[in-house]
Amino acid sequence: MTRPRVVVAGLGDSGLLTAIHLARADVDVVGVSSKPGLVSGQELGLRLARPEAWARDYRIGFDRFRRLDRAELVHGELTGLDLAGRSVAVGPRAIRYDVLVLATGVSNGFWRLPGFQTDADVTTALGENHARLAAAEAVLVVGGGAAAVSTALQVATRWPAATVTLAFPGERALPQHHPRVWDFARRRLVRAGVVLQPGHRAVVPDGFAGDAITTGPVAWSTGQTPTAADAVVWAIGRVRPNTAWLPAGLLDDAGFVRVEPTLRVPGAPGVFAVGDVAATDALRSSARNRADRLLAANIRAHLADRPLRAYQPPRRRWGSVLGPEADGLRVFAPSGHPFRFPAWSVHRVLQPWIVRRGIYRGVRP
Repeated sequence: MTRPRVVVAGLGDSGLLTAIHLARADVDVVGVSSKPGLVSGQELGLRLARPEAWARDYRIGFDRFRRLDRAELVHGELTGLDLAGRSVAVGPRAIRYDVLVLATGVSNGFWRLPGFQTDADVTTALGENHARLAAAEAVLVVGGGAAAVSTALQVATRWPAATVTLAFPGERALPQHHPRVWDFARRRLVRAGVVLQPGHRAVVPDGFAGDAITTGPVAWSTGQTPTAADAVVWAIGRVRPNTAWLPAGLLDDAGFVRVEPTLRVPGAPGVFAVGDVAATDALRSSARNRADRLLAANIRAHLADRPLRAYQPPRRRWGSVLGPEADGLRVFAPSGHPFRFPAWSVHRVLQPWIVRRGIYRGVRP
């Protein structure tokens, strides 16, 4: 009897975990990725300030994931979906599916781009961005989300002689987190010497989506004097779903994939979506709340003709905001309260046991 084939389109954080959960089920898993391995969108600040430390935990070749040993991995760019024929196109190749998982994520700044990359491409980009900041005497970070906050802190602690400024449009940064998170982060930023500029809304050049580190000055539509800087990191949250290859009927007005509460795509038999590309809720929170495990269970239920369970999104963002610090890593709960992993435990307990063995189910050295 032929085993069902599950094609996972996109092997970023959410797609990879979904493939890992399914790899030992009674299905054949095919993963398609434009990257040569996991190149996580997490911890932008660490990625820029200490790229070697970031790569140790957030850039991992697919051949190192033990659960993917039985999966077929395709390194290529998705170019089309044939719903009637139940196949996706990767260049000239058509890959048939019984179940399709859409997990192609979003483009967001220079650190999350959709195009095809080799290992050398990834290495070059990491090195160039790090070198650009290392040479800067004045760094301006524009944006109020976690990526901007972590970048400002990590750059300030990595290069304390540099002047680091964080400019954001509201009265406080991290508006999608509990207010306690910003209260804590603000104190930490001030101690690190970061200059905070609330109420600054940048004039973004036409057609620019923050996909490069630029040079100042940056003008403000809120009336302040332009700010000069040797390097400007634009973390302005202009996410663009990587869905140009999909039929328009599957997408909402903003280009994200429409989903039912079970993560099934309406009007597309056998198609599901997860992660930043899935329009689950206003925060598209299935990317950060282990919805990959629920989706894998729902796919198995779908194939067995059993009822599917609904995804329940949280009301606020949670997780790491500041990134690893000298005294450890803080993870903020939805209530805004931090839990700190001491520095010694991050690489002795958190990464090897909780992440690599528990979440990823085994990662080779």
